[in-house]
Amino acid sequence: MNETNLPGGAMSSRILDFFWIADCSGSMHGEKIQTLNYAIKQTIPDMRKEADANPNASIMVRAVKFSDGAAWHIPTATDIEDFNWVDLTAGGVTAMGMALELVASELKQFPTDTKRLPPVLVLLTDGQPTDDFKRGIDELMATPWGKKAVRIAIAIGKDTDLDVLEQFTNNKELVLEAKNPQLLVKFIKWASTVVKNVSAPTVGDASGSSVDVNTIPIASDDDDEIW
Repeated sequence: MNETNLPGGAMSSRILDFFWIADCSGSMHGEKIQTLNYAIKQTIPDMRKEADANPNASIMVRAVKFSDGAAWHIPTATDIEDFNWVDLTAGGVTAMGMALELVASELKQFPTDTKRLPPVLVLLTDGQPTDDFKRGIDELMATPWGKKAVRIAIAIGKDTDLDVLEQFTNNKELVLEAKNPQLLVKFIKWASTVVKNVSAPTVGDASGSSVDVNTIPIASDDDDEIW
C-alpha cells in the first residue's frame, strides 16, 4: 500500500535539529582544529545514511563557532543531504557562554509542536570559558527545547574545565575526554550517531531521548595521550 493511501494520508516528516558548537580559540590552533575539521567532515556520509534509513525524520544541521565572541558558522538549518562542513581556523579566547546564548536564541524560535524531535547539541572545547558561562547555560536551559535536547560535550585535551561541561550535559557520562587526535575523531563520530536514537520510531513525542552510553568508544592501546 502506498503511503499516500494510508488512513490519514502520508506519514509526516519530523525535524531533528543537530548543532555543532565548536571552540576555535587560540589554544585550538594546529592539530586540534585540523582534527576537529577532519572528523566532522567524516561524519557527513554516516549521517546521510541514517537520514536515508529514517525517511520520516529530516536531519537539519547548523554550527556555531566561538572564540573572542560567538557567531554562526553555518547559520541556516541545512538538510544533511546538502550539508558541507567549512573548515574553522583558530584564534582568540573562549566565549563559550555567548555560544550557548546564540543557540538558546535559535531554540526560542522553535514552535512547540510535535513535528520536532529533541535537538542534539554537541559542544567541543579544549579550554575554560572566558565569559559568563552561567548566563549562557541559564538561557539555554530556560528554553523548552534546551531542556529536552540531547547534550553532549567533548573535552579536547587535558586543560578543559570538566565541571563546566558537566553543567552543560547534566550527565557526567556524556562528557567525553579526547586526550589525543584518535579519540577526538572517535568521539565526534560517535556524537553524530545519536541521531539514530533520537530519530528512531519509538520516540513518540518531543520529551527527550535516551543515549546508549555503552556505545561510547573507549581508548585503545594505540591511543597515546599527547594533548
